[in-house]
Amino acid sequence: MWHFFKIMKLFPFLMVALVVAINPTLNAEPIPEKLRQEGWFIGAQAYTFKEFTAFEAIAKTKEAGGNMIEFYPGQKLKPGSEIKVHHNMPEEARLELVAECARLGVHAVNYGVVGANNEKDVEEIMSFAKKMGLYSVCSESTEHVAFWEAAAKKYDIKVAFHEHGGSMKRPKYKVWHPLYILGVVESRDKRLGACADLGHWCTSGLEPVDCLRILDGRIVSIHFKDKEKVGNSKVVPAGEGVVDVKACIEELIKQGFDGHISIEHEANWMQNVEDVRHNIDFIKSMPKPVPAK
Repeated sequence: MWHFFKIMKLFPFLMVALVVAINPTLNAEPIPEKLRQEGWFIGAQAYTFKEFTAFEAIAKTKEAGGNMIEFYPGQKLKPGSEIKVHHNMPEEARLELVAECARLGVHAVNYGVVGANNEKDVEEIMSFAKKMGLYSVCSESTEHVAFWEAAAKKYDIKVAFHEHGGSMKRPKYKVWHPLYILGVVESRDKRLGACADLGHWCTSGLEPVDCLRILDGRIVSIHFKDKEKVGNSKVVPAGEGVVDVKACIEELIKQGFDGHISIEHEANWMQNVEDVRHNIDFIKSMPKPVPAK
């Protein structure tokens, strides 16, 4: 009888483990073909829903029409919990996160933007990504490119170097320009590339479609957003701002881009599900041919 109660006490965690065991998305492999929408892999960056928990971000992503999510470090796991999504989060909490994705049918595809200070950090991040079955991780820590490259080969996971807004007036911040990122990755393993943030390129005064052309063949993932105007300005729904999102999508089709697109709508924080849905529908309105395997 004592053994029975002991097993029942562990039942919730056993169920989580069972979900993990049968979940086919837990291998670090290409994004499952069944998740394509009009040829694209589309979801949301959880930061879009930063005012909510990760569990709520998963639900909101699904509500908006996405079937994959890019987590970021620091978001609370679920309502009533103080645990945060992180590559060093407790294993029981990580399994809960995986189980919630499986329950709602939303595929965990990426993790970032995450910083790394040394080789140990890179190893911990990439080990976490492998356990989560991620397609890629996203970072701005290009100074550790050798560590990232070694870990990308070890775990067979892509690494996408991301950019925020920058300028020549801030010479210590280099990743804002696509030519810098290209210089970092072009002689490295093909699993290393760029996270193309269309909005942040616009913040930097660059033309996003030209940036995509510079990085042709090395684009791992997209942070998709439109901006009200060039420079520091608010994010607006796709097609309502100055980013030529239509030309960007056409360029991605031309390049044969087959990574994932994360909608990152950094506005209307408390009720932006419809904005995310608008962006997803905008992309789906321009179908992409499925590459031959």
